[in-house]
Amino acid sequence: MTETTGRVVLVTGASSGIGATTARLLAARGMRVVVNYLHSGTAAEEVVVSIKAAGGQAMTVQADVRVAGAVGNMIEQVHKAWGGIDVLVHNALTPYVIKPFRDMTWEELGSKIDDEMRAAFTVTKAVLPAMTEQGWGRIIYLGTGLSRQPREGMIALGTAKAALTQFARYLALELGPRGITVNVVEPGPVEDTRMAHVLDEKQKQRQVAATPLGRLAHPGDVAQVVAFYASEDNAFMTGTTAAVNGGMSMY
Repeated sequence: MTETTGRVVLVTGASSGIGATTARLLAARGMRVVVNYLHSGTAAEEVVVSIKAAGGQAMTVQADVRVAGAVGNMIEQVHKAWGGIDVLVHNALTPYVIKPFRDMTWEELGSKIDDEMRAAFTVTKAVLPAMTEQGWGRIIYLGTGLSRQPREGMIALGTAKAALTQFARYLALELGPRGITVNVVEPGPVEDTRMAHVLDEKQKQRQVAATPLGRLAHPGDVAQVVAFYASEDNAFMTGTTAAVNGGMSMY
């Protein structure tokens, strides 16, 4: 893979799961990694320690990515240390309820959509000036296969992430002439993440049975796709969505 040495990448929600695995992989490929977290400061610091132990560069920055002031402070801290952000991996997962529509209030559905889009809007606005100035940037959003393949009880998350995916397409159209690519990675069920508890053992086995590759995804499977989108090698893909689900989406 083409070198990305020295590029600065911000990974939101990077203290565990897909975010932490992505942070470690991008650091191993030569990027300077900003490990963003909201509450899990100890876990985020452990990610940074592991990156540095492997010879990489990383720093933690706490910020609620839904809050413009907090994001602005985060960008300022990074700028003082390393300059502008070249790559955004927006992975932070805002809270959501798991229940059928008939039992859901507008506040429960509407708040998830608002949180999802507010976070994407806020963090993207903050990183764009540096990308635009240099005429190069990579933006990757973490979506979910639930935005295309509904599953019972997941209407809040699936609807919010579907909005995020469409948002990314519009940005790809607008930002392409500025040398900035915008893409979405949509995993199916992933082991060892905060969302893994959503599937009980019986549901998990059904998902595995419906997957041609015969297992659920691991965080590393998703991180590898994110890493491609973040790299110099991705010179001509924008506005796309990568389904990382072992072939489950074919059905």
